[in-house]
Amino acid sequence: MKTRITTLLNIEHPIIQGGMHYVGFAEMAAAVSNAGGLGMITALSLKTPTRLAQEIYRCREITGKPFGVNLSLLPAVNAPDYASFIRVIIEGGVKIVETAGDNPRKWLPSLQAAGIKVIHKCTSIRHALKAQALGCDAISVDGFECGGHPGRDDVPNFILLPRAADELTVPFVASGGMVDGRSLVAALALGADGINMGTRFIATKEAPVHEHVKQAILDASELDTRLIMRPLKNTERVLNNAAVERILEKERRLGPSITFDDIREDIAGVYPKIMQNGLMDAGAWSCGMVAGLIHDVPSVKQLIDRIMSDAEVIISDQLARLAG
Repeated sequence: MKTRITTLLNIEHPIIQGGMHYVGFAEMAAAVSNAGGLGMITALSLKTPTRLAQEIYRCREITGKPFGVNLSLLPAVNAPDYASFIRVIIEGGVKIVETAGDNPRKWLPSLQAAGIKVIHKCTSIRHALKAQALGCDAISVDGFECGGHPGRDDVPNFILLPRAADELTVPFVASGGMVDGRSLVAALALGADGINMGTRFIATKEAPVHEHVKQAILDASELDTRLIMRPLKNTERVLNNAAVERILEKERRLGPSITFDDIREDIAGVYPKIMQNGLMDAGAWSCGMVAGLIHDVPSVKQLIDRIMSDAEVIISDQLARLAG
C-alpha cells in the first residue's frame, strides 16, 4: 500500500509506532521496522545523549530498515540537553525524527540540514498549520482518544482528521484510537496518509514491558482510562488504577489550588516501576481508550500483517461490494 507517508519515509506499510516512555527501546523500534512499519526510539527514556547513541547503534544491529527517534520537547526549568540529543541523532545517521510537545522551530534547521524528515505531533489544527508553516515534513494528528497528552481542545479523530485533510498540504497520520485494519481504512477514508499506534504496540510479544502491563491492557475496556492533570493544563489520558484515583481525589479536593508537588509521588519517576517491574499501582501511566479493542498479544509482524490484510479485504471486498 503506497501513500504519501510511505513514500516520504521509505517504508512498506503506512504504520508508525509512536513514541512511548519506557517502551520505545531498540527492540520495539526494530521489530516494527522489520515488519514494514516505522519504529521509533523514545529519546527521553534513555535519559542521556550517550545512552541514546548506544540505543541507536543497538537498533542498527537489529534492523537495516528505516527507524526514527521520538524527541519530546518539554518546557522546563531543568530541560534535557536537547542540543546534545540532536547532535547524537544526526551523528547516528537517523533520518526520521518525531517531535512532540513544544514548538520545534529551534531545532528544525539543524535536523533538516542533515537530511532528516521531521514529523511533529499536534492535537489541534492551529498547531498543525503552524508546524507545516515552520517546515515540518509531516504531521501526526493526535485525537482526543489517544493515550498520553490529548491537548486541550478535546476533539476526537472523526472530526480532527477531515479537518486536517481540508487544511494541510503535507502528509499526516492519524494518532489516537488506531488499532487494526478497520482503523487504517477509516483513517485513510478521512484523509490521513497512515496511522500512528502506541497502546496497541505495547500489547505485543516484543514490547519490552512487564507482562502485568500487557495483561492490564487486555483486561481494560474503553471505559477504563481517566484524564488527569486537567487543572494543571497538562491533561494526560491514563489507565485507571489506585494511583490515578489518588490523583483525581486530590484534584477534586484541592481544586484550582492544586500544584504538581501535590501529585508528584504518583507521577514523577514511576515508569520504571510500572513498565519494568510490573507494579501496576505505582503511579499513572499513559494508555489510550483503544485498550477496549485489544484482546491478544501477537508478535509485531503478526499484528502488522493482520492490519494490512484486513485493510485490503475491507477496501477490495466489503467496500467494493457496497459500491457495486
